Amino acid sequence: MSAAPASPSPRPAVTEREARQVAEAAREQDWRKPSFAKELFLGRFRLDLIHPHPMPADEDAQRGEEFLAKLRDFCETKIDSSVIERDAQIPDAVIDGLKELGALGMKIDTKYGGLGLTQVYYNKALGLVGSASPAVGALLSAHQSIGVPQPLKLFGTQEQKDTFLPRCARTDISAFLLTEPDVGSDPARLATTAVPDGDDYVLDGVKLWTTNGVVADLLVVMARVPKSEGHKGGITAFVVEAASEGITVENRNAFMGLRGLENGVTRFHQVRVPAANRIGPEGAGLKIALTTLNTGRLSLPAMCVGAGKWCLKIAREWSGAREQWGKPVALHEAVGSKIAFIAATTFALEAVVDLSSQMADEDRNDIRIEAALAKLYGSEMGWLMADELVQIRGGRGFETAESLMARGERGVPAEQMLRDLRINRIFEGSTEIMHLLIAREAVDAHLSVAGDLIDPEKSLSDKAKAGANAGVFYAKWLPKLVAGAGQLPRAYGDFAPEGHIDLSGHLRYVERGARKLARSTFYAMSRWQGRMETKQGFLGRIVDIGAELFAMSAACVRAEHLRTRGDHGREAYQLADAFCRQARIRVDELFAHLWTNTDDLDRKVVKGVLAGTYEWLEQGVIDPSGEGPWIADATPGPSRRENVHRPIR
Repeated sequence: MSAAPASPSPRPAVTEREARQVAEAAREQDWRKPSFAKELFLGRFRLDLIHPHPMPADEDAQRGEEFLAKLRDFCETKIDSSVIERDAQIPDAVIDGLKELGALGMKIDTKYGGLGLTQVYYNKALGLVGSASPAVGALLSAHQSIGVPQPLKLFGTQEQKDTFLPRCARTDISAFLLTEPDVGSDPARLATTAVPDGDDYVLDGVKLWTTNGVVADLLVVMARVPKSEGHKGGITAFVVEAASEGITVENRNAFMGLRGLENGVTRFHQVRVPAANRIGPEGAGLKIALTTLNTGRLSLPAMCVGAGKWCLKIAREWSGAREQWGKPVALHEAVGSKIAFIAATTFALEAVVDLSSQMADEDRNDIRIEAALAKLYGSEMGWLMADELVQIRGGRGFETAESLMARGERGVPAEQMLRDLRINRIFEGSTEIMHLLIAREAVDAHLSVAGDLIDPEKSLSDKAKAGANAGVFYAKWLPKLVAGAGQLPRAYGDFAPEGHIDLSGHLRYVERGARKLARSTFYAMSRWQGRMETKQGFLGRIVDIGAELFAMSAACVRAEHLRTRGDHGREAYQLADAFCRQARIRVDELFAHLWTNTDDLDRKVVKGVLAGTYEWLEQGVIDPSGEGPWIADATPGPSRRENVHRPIR
């Protein structure tokens, strides 16, 4: 055996510009396939990319429906969410049952022992399981959406697939390890190292919030390979056996929701990993992670759809039974508007997820922006729907299901749903990070032709060339933003069938909104140029407008699809109309706030807060936080804590 590798280097010191360069290098640079959402941000409403609504093959649908029936029976008879909530743990018997059912291999090809479900049916399954227990849904999602199966499917060698996928399909739980105690969405500062040593790499470091990490058998680990002779270096992905010597799960973390989540802190000390377990080349780790998430992100909004359906069911049953002032509370406008919001939003969110999932299955379109928008929109709207349900339920919404049952009422876990859904606004890219990620993709066409103009490090000749290219691009593009089909009274007539509500006006609104969105983005880039990336409030609103326009489009397309199938078409049109009218109000407000806001004042206040200018405002309270560092020490070295790793066999 070779001599032990040198001690791992300390956390790299990274400037803001270097951090951005690392993130930019990890982006998928090319657009080889059309993208509905990308076109939307450019002011081009490409309805032809999503309408008629794409459909799964009959064989895929049959296989998916058969599995959903088995899964529903399992969820109804074997999963007790109240037990998971009480014990803060998924029973081993439940996980064993999921293994026997094949639920660990929903996305894995049948030739490796998986079920080979499409993205559409995988997401329907997650929505079903997540409604029974969000913790179980999270376990299955983390295992298949970002754990070992997906990156190996996309980037693994045949040998790796043959070795690991059969295990993941039936017996082994996997986890994804990227985050560190002092590294969240800034991977340039990643400190975990993988030092080459003969035919192995030696891993050292600490990973935080390792979902499934406490019970995992296999890990996807992101670590930094030092650059050396024969080694390109950079952040690299590895498949690691969780039982390897030197791995310690030092803590099982506890949260306000998802109490059954097996999420921990994992330390690596001199852990030897065969070079054969490296996924892709050195330095490709972040690109692999981001590409994996292109479809992996759809799992969270899929479970938010399930949550919305449950919220609607409870709101309907409760508000019809509960009477105040002589009539059911649902008939009081203040409550009824909340129910209408839940119903319309659930319809639209399901439309977004199903459309994005089917496009992912067909692989005709690039859906990186659609999936990111679905995650962003689903997590925000799912939380709002749960919050409205708690309000509809009143005091009972704040009361736990256990307490309700103890005094003889139905144990409705509304407050638990609110707690469980809250993490989705943070999981797999917080709302704030999603705004920036999507905004970067939305302005990609502009940066491609004019980026050198605002780059301070580019030479005058580079800027001159960029100016010429930009002139040609904008001379063709800008005139097309002046007028379009949205101004033609009879445009999109397919969505105004006789005897149904007219949805065509909403699509004309989307078309006009897309052009206005593109004009606003261009004006902002012209105004702020290189400072555009610091205008995060503006960029967030731009993305939120795009999300609403995408959801409106998906809702209308779904309604028309259901109408042509004779499947609740009239009701679907009503829900799509209600959603679009609600969304238009939000879009109009967002457009107004692009230029009328308190962003500049807020920045001044923040600087004052950090400088202690308003510290007097904090007087008069007691801080119960206790002592201790804000961020735990993650210095590499041997573990001094008990290993709480608990593989389920």
